[in-house]
Amino acid sequence: MSLQGPVVVVADQSASDLVGAITAAGAFPVVEASRADAAAAIGKIEPAAVVLADPDISPLGRKITDALGKVATRSHGLYLPVLARMAPGAKPVIPDALPIAADASVDRIVARLGCALRVRTLDATRRRRAETLAAQGTEVPELADTDPLDDATVLVLGRGRSYPELSIAVGERLGLIGALSVETAARYLNARDVDGVLVSDGFGPRIVDAFLQVLAENARFRDLPVAVLAGTAGAIDHGTLPNMEMVAGTPADVVTRVLPLVRQHAYAGRLQRLLAAIEAKGMIDAETSLFTVAAFLRDLRRAVSEAAEYGSGLSIARFSFAAPIDRRTSFDAARLVSRLVRSIDFACRAVDGSILVVFSATSLRSAHVVARRIGSVLKHTMLSSATKDRRIDPLITLATLKASDTVESLLARVNETSAVAAE
Repeated sequence: MSLQGPVVVVADQSASDLVGAITAAGAFPVVEASRADAAAAIGKIEPAAVVLADPDISPLGRKITDALGKVATRSHGLYLPVLARMAPGAKPVIPDALPIAADASVDRIVARLGCALRVRTLDATRRRRAETLAAQGTEVPELADTDPLDDATVLVLGRGRSYPELSIAVGERLGLIGALSVETAARYLNARDVDGVLVSDGFGPRIVDAFLQVLAENARFRDLPVAVLAGTAGAIDHGTLPNMEMVAGTPADVVTRVLPLVRQHAYAGRLQRLLAAIEAKGMIDAETSLFTVAAFLRDLRRAVSEAAEYGSGLSIARFSFAAPIDRRTSFDAARLVSRLVRSIDFACRAVDGSILVVFSATSLRSAHVVARRIGSVLKHTMLSSATKDRRIDPLITLATLKASDTVESLLARVNETSAVAAE
């Protein structure tokens, strides 16, 4: 898509090439302002995005931050991306500014700006559809007000000297998936929703380049933040992954560098789930992508009634966890289940954190096979920092509809203690 405007480019030295490239990409107007005039320009123009073209704006960072805050207030919190050229090891002066290398090309800045503006468009779309739904008198799902990093998960790939320290640094701030091989990393990327990839050392440049090329060729990973330790990759065209950064420094520095990009990606995921919930008119839970409990019970009553009327089979499975799991893992497991259930089935995350799945037109034997497969994927894919060995082991309770059953009795049976373990 073409870029939207207006855009403010902050630079003391001429940035005509950058202004021209952003204009050519479709943004209008594009206003160039000096650092001293940046706060006033932002307050007057109320831009859709800001690009800090000079690597160092620290003397005026506070004024620019205040101006951005006022614009956000007037737009009721609509996402306002800020891109900042930053020297290696530099600390962000503007909170949540999206870092980009100080020597990044104009084309690369425009590509990253396009990714950020897609998130802004997603936010605006969510607001517009929520207002339409509210005008119809329907209850509108709300956007969570917690830090998107609370839901974020990063895949760390490596097997060299830096890998353990980077894994620890990431795990202290974010959900962590570790992979010691490219094949394992690919499996996790295909099975899980991740908000960033950090490529550590231990692989040859050709292997790293091939991995990055696979990411670049898949539209699903187009905007995924990818951080690569300096000197690890070879001749990969960085332009194919707009949110890719070559990083250096201590593990804490590396994590700090990529956090804003990971936060943006996690926020985009949150917006997409909320849009799906709005499109479903509140039937879908925005945090899990499964049915809400109320919608699940309504659909279950209809399914039980139809099964009794037409004599079709109906089974229900409950996935619970003997060991406690953290909030991020609980919701992540629910999202994974939402991708695993068949289109004819439906599921919800219960208040106690267990997951209920109804298998329509399915016998107990067939439901047992499907439930074991789902449980196996959870067991071999999900990791939790709250469990001792980090791998979660779901317990599966199954029940099938009997002629004398009601919704209440069916749910009571599936909540019994008898269970089968996932393979």
